[in-house]
Amino acid sequence: MAFYIDYLNRKMDNSDELETFRDRLSTIGEEGNRLWVYPKRPKGKYFNRRSVIAYLLLLFLFLAPFLKIKGDQMLLFNIIERKFIIFGVIFWPQDFYLFVLSMITLIVFIVLFTVIYGRLFCGWVCPQTIFMEFVYRQIEYLIEGNNSKQRKLDDRDWDLDKIGRKSLKHIIFFAISVMTIITFLAYILGADQVLRMVSQGPAENWAGFTALVAFSGVHYFVFAKFREQVCIIVCPYGRLQGVLLDHNSIQVSYDYKRGEPRGKHNPLEERQKAGKGDCIECGSCEVVCPTGIDIRNGSQMECINCTACMDACNAIMTRINKPRGLIRYASERTIAEGTPLKVNARVIFYSVILTGLLVLVAYLFTIRTDVEATILRSYGSMYQEYDSIHYSNIYTIQVVNKTRRELPIRLVLDKPRGEIKMMGDSLLVKKGQLGEATFLVVLRKDRIKSSNTKVEFKIMSGSREIEEVKSTFVGPDVLDKPHKDKD
Repeated sequence: MAFYIDYLNRKMDNSDELETFRDRLSTIGEEGNRLWVYPKRPKGKYFNRRSVIAYLLLLFLFLAPFLKIKGDQMLLFNIIERKFIIFGVIFWPQDFYLFVLSMITLIVFIVLFTVIYGRLFCGWVCPQTIFMEFVYRQIEYLIEGNNSKQRKLDDRDWDLDKIGRKSLKHIIFFAISVMTIITFLAYILGADQVLRMVSQGPAENWAGFTALVAFSGVHYFVFAKFREQVCIIVCPYGRLQGVLLDHNSIQVSYDYKRGEPRGKHNPLEERQKAGKGDCIECGSCEVVCPTGIDIRNGSQMECINCTACMDACNAIMTRINKPRGLIRYASERTIAEGTPLKVNARVIFYSVILTGLLVLVAYLFTIRTDVEATILRSYGSMYQEYDSIHYSNIYTIQVVNKTRRELPIRLVLDKPRGEIKMMGDSLLVKKGQLGEATFLVVLRKDRIKSSNTKVEFKIMSGSREIEEVKSTFVGPDVLDKPHKDKD
């Protein structure tokens, strides 16, 4: 940003513009009142690409909790029961370390990604942007018209047409909010439970119905009234932008070297001879901005890199027979030095790190076992003399079944040679449950070489070995044995 500030200082010594656009947020007036943003409906190459991505993500969002893989919900994040299903793979509290590592990786990924690519996430895949620009605003355009018609509708007195349009718009807004919250609850509570709750009605589930209405109201308020203020005031990512971005970060940028000095377009004059830049002060980049900023003022916290200004400017440049890209993806350094954007060593290095982090998390998920078993000697117990030639220890086994089927568990003593005697019925662990059993390990006295003998167990399910567990067998001290033999 220093390059551009220096430039503006030199070019605008006699103007107050440099000091005013940063004095307050773009949506706050001089008297502190909220300035409603009426962005013009964007169109162009980038908007079309964003539309494809947005509607694919929306389709996935609304379908994913209702799709099943092998009888289980494809995506489930049940915090209450501590059960998570990701693309059909069930995760339990014992897998919490994977969640922690994933969160750490995600934070590092966000930092590095932002340092390289700026707020690309905000403009292309952020849920706030997708819902606002590709759902709610599109409905608004359809019912109330483009930005100028919306402004006129808001400014005129209430009549039947205005009441009808406003009522229809907000009814649809609230209906979409209800559908979205139902989908959200399906991710948390499970699709079957949510559908059952909805079918039973509020009389049977008044608490769930109250929560549904409350969350739907919050969702409706965010997109009907609060809107871009989420990105500007609430979202911490925009605040972090000032810390994470540097002169080499790729972001939506105005080429002030090419565009300045600005001047109205006159097709009869040669602009180069008049000493004018390519910016013709048409205002197209401002009128399409969903946060109400002027990208020509440089990098700003409110900018979500949505590319609407790029499409608008490219359309104007094409119309006046000028090269496209006056507003484009670029870094401050490339604009200041007039060099094209290149994939340098820094971008490659950070991209490799990002890829490595993703590969690491994917690997940790792939090596995750379907069963976790723990074998512990009963707390406070000592060895027992089973008979004249054997000692015994008592153990407890706990098995977590992460699979989708019941698992019959059988124990085999691998080392040293000995015998296992189950206390009670054989162990059968149900799907997603914790199974527990108690058993004895019986070893010959002549095979015990120390007070703590290492033992190894194989945990079998049918003929398949599912895990190996090590423990210790407590016996008498070796030095005591001769004395006991004499007795």
